[in-house]
This record gives sequence, structure tokens and C-alpha cells, in this order.
Amino acid sequence: MSKYQPAGQMPLTAVVPCCPPITGGELSAREAERMAATFEVLANPVRLLLLSRVASHPAGEACVCDIQDVGVTGATVSYQLKKLREAGLLVSERRGAWVFYRLAPSFEAAEAAGPAACVPRAFTGST
Repeated sequence: MSKYQPAGQMPLTAVVPCCPPITGGELSAREAERMAATFEVLANPVRLLLLSRVASHPAGEACVCDIQDVGVTGATVSYQLKKLREAGLLVSERRGAWVFYRLAPSFEAAEAAGPAACVPRAFTGST
């Protein structure tokens, strides 16, 4: 297990989406806070670009060497990837000199639930 992977991560067979489906009913205050924190992390264009590069990588995971060309310094890329890991959106594994990133299982579960799962009604056009 990677030292970058969050401790106490649930096994893949018991993955729970990172946030409740927005169309599933009224959010609790705790759910709203958690979703707002996720949206805050995703509101950064560099983080969103890095996340999309990892998510769309053909191998299901991406080496930092393959995704780092986003128009900012290497230190900034590292910092932004750290923020995505801390938010529980990415997990990482060091292999020799490189770090490989993949979507966190909880984020994959939310993504599999469909595009409206974690998107406010204002963004989906739903009422």
C-alpha cells in the first residue's frame, strides 16, 4: 500500500460514493458541507485538468510524468495533486522515482452513478 493512500480506506468490495446523489432527496447539513468541500477542490482549473487526465488515461492510472504538462511548475503540479489526494478524489502509489495516480474508489463509485450524482440541480438544469 502506498504511503500516499488514505489510512483506513475501505476495501474495493464495499465502496461507497464520495457524495450522495443530488437527485436522491434533500441533503443533510453534513452532506452539503462534504459536497461543498469537494466542489471547492474541483473549482481550481489546474486540479480539474489533472483529475481529468488521470480519469481519462487509457491504463486507468497515470504517471505524474504523463500528466504534468498543464502549464504550471512541477512544484505546483505536486501541490495540486496533493490537494486532490487529501480530498479523497485520487489515490497514489510510488514506483521507483515516479508516482502513479488513479481515481479513488469512492470517486469512481460516484462517477458510475451518473453525471447528476454529485452535481447540483443548478448545473444540470433539473428543478
